[in-house]
Amino acid sequence: MQALQSLHTFALPHTCRDVVQIEDPQQLRAVDFSQTFCVLGAGSNTVFIDDFIGIVVRINNKGVDILEHDTFWDVEVAAGENWHTLVTGLLAKGIPGLENLVLIPGTVGAAPVQNIGAYGVELAQFIEYVDGFNIDTQSFERLNRTQCQFGYRDSVFKHALKNQFVITQVGLRLNKCWQPTLNYGPLQTLDEKTVTALQVSDTVVAIRQSKLPDPEILPNAGSFFKNPVISEAHYQALLAKYANMPAYSAGIGQRKLAAGWLIEQAGLKGYSVSGVRVYEKQALVLVNDGHSSGSALCEVIQHVQQRVARQFEIQLEHEVRLIGRAGEVSVQEKSNG
Repeated sequence: MQALQSLHTFALPHTCRDVVQIEDPQQLRAVDFSQTFCVLGAGSNTVFIDDFIGIVVRINNKGVDILEHDTFWDVEVAAGENWHTLVTGLLAKGIPGLENLVLIPGTVGAAPVQNIGAYGVELAQFIEYVDGFNIDTQSFERLNRTQCQFGYRDSVFKHALKNQFVITQVGLRLNKCWQPTLNYGPLQTLDEKTVTALQVSDTVVAIRQSKLPDPEILPNAGSFFKNPVISEAHYQALLAKYANMPAYSAGIGQRKLAAGWLIEQAGLKGYSVSGVRVYEKQALVLVNDGHSSGSALCEVIQHVQQRVARQFEIQLEHEVRLIGRAGEVSVQEKSNG
């Protein structure tokens, strides 16, 4: 048995049968995917809530290639690269575009699965292709942006290709004609006419560090719940009760709300069960105070969902992946099992 506590940032003390380290994508051909398995990057968006009976396939390949063109840069990145390091490295080379996504934890290979996003920017805006190993055909394939079927915190890798496609490389395209995205929160105070990409990055880092605990100090999995998207009618009904409720346009007839604000309004900051706690500085984050368990985490998740549903008639979804004994599970499955 292999310990998993150091391989996921929520740091619950569970185990798996074995860990397979992938330094070269060709090693994937030798993995027996007929057995129970879980693909893992940095473990910042995955929580093992039980002892896992299968193998963990950890993607560790490295490499960044940059090709400059007249009006854009093509950037090809190995899946095992650290996302934050990639963003800061590109900015240091004078290549902007990803600054709103700075300090998001995890690997480059995990980023398309979740279609990571922050402060008005989503990864899907920059992806040209995703390379990976198709477990069914035992071959390496390239998917273009359309084939990835990106949505809000969503992609084909969560649906049709779930547990069938191991991402090994991501191709990004960053335009030289840079325009800052300053629509969200404190970024609105920046002057779009004079601001630099590095200033945007520094501002985002300061915001995130003020709200999000360092998982090395206080184990957590970052933002735990998706920001819900509701109808305009539902939004207007809530606005009549909560005049200061933050909301953003999410397409025609829809609004995106701040899940952290909803949880805070439900009075849940600091709510704790057996060492799992709703973080006081940012209600969107759940933390592990130590000696916690998967069942305690599931109890907190369900309590948060029930309280928010009761007060706002909104069902929050967790964006963090929960891995039980035999693979990914829902909170309800874990509780019933």
